[in-house]
Amino acid sequence: MFVLLLLAPLLTGSRPEALPSKKKLTSDDYDKYEYRIPMRDGVRLFTVVYIPKDHSRKYPILMNRTPYSVGPYGKDKKKNRLGPSDLFMQDKYIFVYQDVRGRFMSEGTFVNMRPMVHRKDPKAVDESTDTWDTVDWLVKHIKECNGKVGIWGISYPGFYSSAASVDAHPAVKAISPQAPIADWFFDDFHHHGAFFLPHSFNFLAIFGQPRPKPTTHWGKRFDHGTPDVYEFFMRLGPLSNVNPLYFHHNIAFWDSITLHPDYDRFWQERNLLPHLTNVKPAILVVGGWYDAEDLYGTFATYETIEKKNPGTENRIVIGPWRHGGWARGKGDHLGYIWFATDPAPSEYFRNEIEFPFFSHYLKGKKKMDLPEAVMYETGSNKWLSFSTWPPENTIAKSLYLSSDGTLRSEMETGEPFREFVSDPSKPVPYTELITTGMSPQYMTDDQRFAARRPDVLVYQTPPLTEEVTIAGKLGVTLHVSTTGTASDWVVKLIDVYPDDYPDFPENPKFIHMGGFQQMVRSEVFRGRYRNSYEHPEPFEPGKVTTVRFPLQDVLHTFKKGHRIMIQVQSSWFHLVDRNPQKYVENIYLDAKEGDFIKTTQQVYGSSVIRFRVLSPEAELQPGPDIAR
Repeated sequence: MFVLLLLAPLLTGSRPEALPSKKKLTSDDYDKYEYRIPMRDGVRLFTVVYIPKDHSRKYPILMNRTPYSVGPYGKDKKKNRLGPSDLFMQDKYIFVYQDVRGRFMSEGTFVNMRPMVHRKDPKAVDESTDTWDTVDWLVKHIKECNGKVGIWGISYPGFYSSAASVDAHPAVKAISPQAPIADWFFDDFHHHGAFFLPHSFNFLAIFGQPRPKPTTHWGKRFDHGTPDVYEFFMRLGPLSNVNPLYFHHNIAFWDSITLHPDYDRFWQERNLLPHLTNVKPAILVVGGWYDAEDLYGTFATYETIEKKNPGTENRIVIGPWRHGGWARGKGDHLGYIWFATDPAPSEYFRNEIEFPFFSHYLKGKKKMDLPEAVMYETGSNKWLSFSTWPPENTIAKSLYLSSDGTLRSEMETGEPFREFVSDPSKPVPYTELITTGMSPQYMTDDQRFAARRPDVLVYQTPPLTEEVTIAGKLGVTLHVSTTGTASDWVVKLIDVYPDDYPDFPENPKFIHMGGFQQMVRSEVFRGRYRNSYEHPEPFEPGKVTTVRFPLQDVLHTFKKGHRIMIQVQSSWFHLVDRNPQKYVENIYLDAKEGDFIKTTQQVYGSSVIRFRVLSPEAELQPGPDIAR
């Protein structure tokens, strides 16, 4: 009897008869139940279930597991929208939301990016086993369920969606990891060892607060005391000041980050990618070209599942979106850059890709002819579909960073170079905006403000005589030297508009597009990791050294009359923490004020950016007809 009580809904009530009305449904057309579902180790996870009041048929389950709260809590309080989009609420599913282990109302201890361990120890728990146990309970106890389950989630819930695909419960038929975190040394908090400061600081200041017992409340947001966080972090000084001034060792994961500056066992155990095997459900990976948080995780998740699971139905969709932008709004612009409006990218995705995907696998609706890769081509602003990603039938190209500031297809002879002075007391800002965090629009921002600084090198082509569409992998090899012993390297790929380019009528009148330098792709590399992410090493002052790193995938058309530009710099503040430029063992704890020194940076003409362009033979299919 005691066990039965544990499994009973916390809030039951009678289930009314079916509602035959064809009115537009709201969450009021669903009955809400709250359960504490036991895991194999006895820990109970707080789970909310919304079931259609129409009992004329059975329904599949769509589940979202989250560390961000399943609220509102209580039987009389419901979410305004259920499911990935309103289409699902209208079509009627059983919607399940769960507080993951150790968060909000769930029992247990929360572990960030909990390592996958169940294969080594069958008695252990991880996110795969918690999902399996939850699904098993749901299909056995929710009598309205048709026996099929789908899972989706964005960002951190995207990680839980990916983890659910590993050794999944047989009832799980379809999963959509959307902007999924994959490996926190390359996603979100770090980019090739460089620390994304405002994103990490602001997120952990609230998310990382202790939760000694179940709660329905978020912690208190951090007050910077100023709207200008560039200035806030400059006043902070070395990151070793964070705990004595602000966190006081109350944010455990901040302490973990500062104790593990290198890609050691702590980070490697939190890398989900090696575990993405035995994936049986159909997968739809979703992301945005301008996702400032989890672009790496999106492509790495798709590529890993594709490589390690031959035969699995694995697809990818990338649109012109910021982080999570496909789930809300139209997605027709970011910052001052405007995309297609008929259909608007986000609406097209929700209506023609996401909804048919789950409908097909969970409800057996019409055959879904969804290609392997559905990608939005920025610059020309159109959807394209590909049978593989990266696409086939592309041509390898190279552009060299010449000493006269041009980008050339041939390398200069000799050892010409350009140089600049990098000063940590005057770091290059990453945006002109005054902001308290990481601006999502920085990934399309006009870069003229940076190009005019003496500590930013600019290279560009003449105006293009024909369109150039870059597709797939993008990488850079820098040959550099520094007068210091430590250095960051930032590379930005930029689309320079012609001077007579017309303004977008939707923009404020003071935003002019003539000469606009739109950032297309950018990345930072912490130079100490040029030979190994696990074993950092200093630069030898004055010695020419190779620094090689990827800039992530891209699909962008540089139109006729535009220019291709590359910018190179050694600071990107406050997006990235300041590199002292004097080598210290632990950049978070050991760097002192006196270690932040000016250096002269040299970039040699043998430095090159490598990419691939679509060939005339590339088999391209227009996107809007793919799911109709």
